[in-house]
Amino acid sequence: MRIILASKSPRRKELLSRIGVEFECIVSDREEKITCSEPEQVVEELSNQKAEYVFEIIRNQNGFGRESALIIGADTIVVCDGEIMGKPKNEEDAYMMLKGLSGRSHSVWTGVTVLFVNMDKDGLFKENSVRTETFACETKVYMYDITDVEIKEYIKTGEPMDKAGAYGIQGIATKFIERIDGDFNNVVGLPLSKLYQKIKNIL
Repeated sequence: MRIILASKSPRRKELLSRIGVEFECIVSDREEKITCSEPEQVVEELSNQKAEYVFEIIRNQNGFGRESALIIGADTIVVCDGEIMGKPKNEEDAYMMLKGLSGRSHSVWTGVTVLFVNMDKDGLFKENSVRTETFACETKVYMYDITDVEIKEYIKTGEPMDKAGAYGIQGIATKFIERIDGDFNNVVGLPLSKLYQKIKNIL
């Protein structure tokens, strides 16, 4: 079976590799749109769009062939006081995010969409051949107080700039984390064990 990760995130690629599956990455450059406001719904909607967009890319290129495929889309956000934090736009934005998270708890939500495409031996879509399941996971993260000097030094490393909430829990920012409640991998970008439970009967 062909497995496709609809993401360019090196962290998601590393995580997915841990469960011993071979996969490829295809990323859509189509702009994603949010039509809801609740964090759980936001990440589910965005992950679904990523998986659907990649499905359309492959279908338009007649790229499925005779092999069934599994497309995995994911999106992660940080939520504090009801405010959704994506990736920082610049260093000032990263500073404001980290300042807001310092000494407090926040939620990390990751939405995952699994899109299964079932092809027959002639390379045709079978009846009810496209099945989609979407879910979301929340992890609570508790941070120690972070000084302004620590925030500025951390930003200089460049690590915050491509991460939701402006920090990477698996990297340098681990020293700022007091504890978590939930799945660590979910904070990194993919709730790996729950994803595996969803797809193990397909693989």
